[in-house]
Amino acid sequence: MRVVIIGGGITGAFIAWELSKYDLDLILIEKNLDIGWGATKANSGILHAGYDDPPETLRAKLCARGNELHFKISQELEYDVKRKGSLVVAFNDEELKVLEELLKRGEKNNVPNLTILKGEEIFEKEPNLSREIKYALWAETAGIIEPWEATIAVTENAIQNGLSLILGERVTDFEVKNKRIIKVITNKNSYEVDLVINSAGLYGDEIAKKAGSEFVPIYPRRGEYILLDKKLGNIVNSIIFPTPTPKSKGILVVPTIDGGILLGPTAEDLPEDQKENNATSYRGLRKVIDETKKLVPSIDISYAIKTFAGLRAETPIKDFFIKESERLNNFINVIGIRSPGLTSAPAIGEYVVEEIIKEKLKINLTRKKDFKAKRKRIRRYSELSLEEWNEEIKKDPLCGNIICYCNMVTEREIVEAIRRGAKTLDGVKFRTRATFGRCQGNFCGSRILEILARELKKDISEIVLNSEDSWILNGRVRP
Repeated sequence: MRVVIIGGGITGAFIAWELSKYDLDLILIEKNLDIGWGATKANSGILHAGYDDPPETLRAKLCARGNELHFKISQELEYDVKRKGSLVVAFNDEELKVLEELLKRGEKNNVPNLTILKGEEIFEKEPNLSREIKYALWAETAGIIEPWEATIAVTENAIQNGLSLILGERVTDFEVKNKRIIKVITNKNSYEVDLVINSAGLYGDEIAKKAGSEFVPIYPRRGEYILLDKKLGNIVNSIIFPTPTPKSKGILVVPTIDGGILLGPTAEDLPEDQKENNATSYRGLRKVIDETKKLVPSIDISYAIKTFAGLRAETPIKDFFIKESERLNNFINVIGIRSPGLTSAPAIGEYVVEEIIKEKLKINLTRKKDFKAKRKRIRRYSELSLEEWNEEIKKDPLCGNIICYCNMVTEREIVEAIRRGAKTLDGVKFRTRATFGRCQGNFCGSRILEILARELKKDISEIVLNSEDSWILNGRVRP
């Protein structure tokens, strides 16, 4: 039986991983040159505890479960997850009523260890918060993650277990016969298929329309961010939310996995035809600064090293749209994956397999007897002791050749990233953290280009940033 998954974001990756536990001919098609480059790569990187979602929604059902699964799976597949906890802060008694409602929702959603703190109890956890804050909802199980790292980890493990990953192909059409899709057609190939799963992110509605399935309209919500250098230190220890509004969870202060601080996002709804509009603006970034300084007045914006914007999928139903098609017998929509989609992703994979494929579509799946449950990450030599690192250098000199000094990434790590599938500058970046530091690749970028060209046996001018037309070099400036 052949299953084609459309979309290589974190949702599609976890569905592929869950299905790779079974004897299937499994294909994942992604339009970009690498996985996790849509909504996955530009969001807050938070594992939500699960108190925010109305109890009757799929979001509520899958968020707390996804949070729990991430912590378990990250141990087996070696991606970083840190349980930092979160505080939703309130400045007055009116906002306290919202915290009390969130507490009730969390208890209904089976979120453990929720508490409302008052006064000094708050500042014992977070001494740099505004002294005008009176109350805070503490959620112990909230955490942080690098979404692209999780996506890469589960995809690599799925490939170990037989997944075929097709990159750089855009689905353009479907061949349908007797209410069944028999062929998925891309701009380069076509694939015969028995079951199709649509997890195409912002383009999920357009894929469903092409197939002839039901769908919900998806429009992009743009969020602008500012990343602060790790030199700023631990200005916060946990994730800091303002009191949420009906539209969004607000503009946050978030510690990142590698020690930086992320501020954002804004929440600006764009027309349906602007699904690639990830531009930042003075007004948006000004709002990020003003709102986060209300939470943490000592934030020093001179530590900013990058601004960016991400686009998340919003729908009128405000919930995940995960269901089998009633018009097509072998098509499943997994679309409208708004927040907390990143947190829910492992639970979505589980839900699609157990409740839709097995229970509703009545498809019998056979477990693989030789499923490989472990995956090793690329070794980070800067995390070794100097003695251990020196021993590695004696065996392999590339381990001692540091290419990215901001994040202490060696040539061996970059070569290993290329061997695992990185073919672009961003492909190396998201696998190693090279170019992620305060210089943003200004010093190491050219050296990584040389290594990519050497390992891929290409001319250096053929190496691109992240898409076929994102060339970096256009010829020599001196003879």
